[in-house]
Amino acid sequence: MYKKILLPVDVFEMDLSDKAVRHADFLASAEEGEITLLNVLPNSTSSLLRGFTADIRKFEAYMKEESEKKMRDLSRLFSTPASRIHTHIVFGNVRDEILALSEKEKFDVIVIGSRKPGISTHLLGSNAESVLRYAKVPVLVVR
Repeated sequence: MYKKILLPVDVFEMDLSDKAVRHADFLASAEEGEITLLNVLPNSTSSLLRGFTADIRKFEAYMKEESEKKMRDLSRLFSTPASRIHTHIVFGNVRDEILALSEKEKFDVIVIGSRKPGISTHLLGSNAESVLRYAKVPVLVVR
């Protein structure tokens, strides 16, 4: 049913993604599917940092390198064979990058973790809610 699974993860806050990882692994094992781990890092182009381009590039390179290390560690947690687990790291807006990749790569489902409800989001975390609202593919939200 779900051969191509997109699993957005925040490798710097794994407690949010832990249950989603298990669900994506289960879905992939049921259909011999593939999982793409997506980590979206924030852009560092705020107006406060203008003029510090070299520092921004160094910081972004460091963040990407750390993210790659954590993604490799995370990949080892899956029972799905490593050949069927892919990683993707981008800078940008979480919702926009998830939706863009899901459409570009034609994923069958997005599995995303969600925080506990708060005043501002009522039912879901803001990223999960936003992805759920705008995605054109099924979204499995895991708490």
